[in-house]
Amino acid sequence: MRKQRSFPVMISMAAIFLFSGCTVVEGIFKAGMWWAFFLVAVVVVLILWIIAKARKK
Repeated sequence: MRKQRSFPVMISMAAIFLFSGCTVVEGIFKAGMWWAFFLVAVVVVLILWIIAKARKK
């Protein structure tokens, strides 16, 4: 009888750990996405600034 009771507990614990791991990964990807947007914007502004400086000369 003890094995039958521990199986649902093990399944529940595995589900809790897996779902919390997915949440962590989701947070990392969201942070990475916003960081990538920021870097792309900085690079675009930098390129435009260099082009503007080159045209003035």
